[in-house]
Amino acid sequence: MKKIVAPILFSVLCVFLLVPAAVYPGEAIRSGETLDLKRCIAIAFERHPSILGAAGGVKASESRVGQARAGYYPQVSASADYSRNSVGSSTYRNSGTVYDSYSTGVSVNQTFFDFSKTSTQVKIQQFGADSSRADFEQALSQIAYDVKKAYYGLLQARHLRDANSEAVGSYQQHLAQAKKFFEVGLKPKFDVTKAEVDLSSARLNLLKAENALRLARLSLGNAMGMPGAPPFEVQDTLAFQSYPASLDEALKKGYERRPDLRSAQSKREAAESSIDLAKKGYYPILTGSAGYGWSGEDFPLDRGWNVGATLSVPLFSGLSTKYQTDEARANLEILKASEDLVRQTVLLEIQQALLNLQEARDRIDVAELEVRQAAENLALARGRYGAGVGSPIEVTDALLADINAKTAHTTALYDYRLAQASLEKATGEK
Repeated sequence: MKKIVAPILFSVLCVFLLVPAAVYPGEAIRSGETLDLKRCIAIAFERHPSILGAAGGVKASESRVGQARAGYYPQVSASADYSRNSVGSSTYRNSGTVYDSYSTGVSVNQTFFDFSKTSTQVKIQQFGADSSRADFEQALSQIAYDVKKAYYGLLQARHLRDANSEAVGSYQQHLAQAKKFFEVGLKPKFDVTKAEVDLSSARLNLLKAENALRLARLSLGNAMGMPGAPPFEVQDTLAFQSYPASLDEALKKGYERRPDLRSAQSKREAAESSIDLAKKGYYPILTGSAGYGWSGEDFPLDRGWNVGATLSVPLFSGLSTKYQTDEARANLEILKASEDLVRQTVLLEIQQALLNLQEARDRIDVAELEVRQAAENLALARGRYGAGVGSPIEVTDALLADINAKTAHTTALYDYRLAQASLEKATGEK
């Protein structure tokens, strides 16, 4: 039942993937639109070239199943022939006899019994189609991961831009305060010059952050299959939300749902059937044929028919069947090793994602505390400087510590989301 339903579901999905213009008229993204993560992934599934290419691969593999099934059915052909013939005379001076020849007919050939060669070929192609469908799902999983990575990268860039913009405001405020103190003679010129240098450095960092934001938006558009997308915004989902996960549960999901593992399993099953197919080269084939036709030198043509059966028994083929069987066995060993390698990869990726998830979770807690402490330290430094007992270096250090703490917190949030996306990909989720 599963093998019947899977192609139907895939065909329905292909309708939405291959004709997005009919279902979603106009641009996929409107200028100024705010997108959420699900919308971005849906756009990528509709438009990304790798998805469309993988869908075409599945269609090709399903066509090969139909080609293999053609062996079950009779092969019918029709022919017509006309020739003008000359038969030479035994006498040198006499011309030869010239006559016309006509023939036409219909023939039918049917394989009656081939020791299940055709059914085995069909089975092999079905496994190939299953592998192609799994490859298609793997393409979906990879694109979903790429979109998530680019989406969270855009949020990270936006947060860092905002933090640098806030830092510029803080340095401007400090510069204005230093100028007032200098004008009334409470602070030396050094304080003003130091504040101006710090402000210029902050503005430079802001320019870099703004460019990084533009690059991140381009990366997300490219990940969605829309490199020329109009300007858009994304919903901010970078805030921490706990993602519960355990190794045993993740491994169970991964071994059951990973598309690349299912693709490797289908290829291995196809190789097992290929050994059976190669062995059948030792067995005979029974075929039948029938024909009905007209032939003669003049109209009306003579009618005739024929019916026959052929038993073809391979006696010696130069050991080609043996070597084909050996090759099929060797290919099976290769694919078994490939399947084991994929299993190891699943285990490694899940373990890495879980460790990264926990490490990012721990860094978020530390970074949140650091942000609070840096804000308190900045407030104290400003208060001391405003009271005339603090130095400009103290304020600068506090401002730098504040921006560094915010950057570390944003990076930890991004790393946590990225580790979550990696774990979802490692377990076969989209």
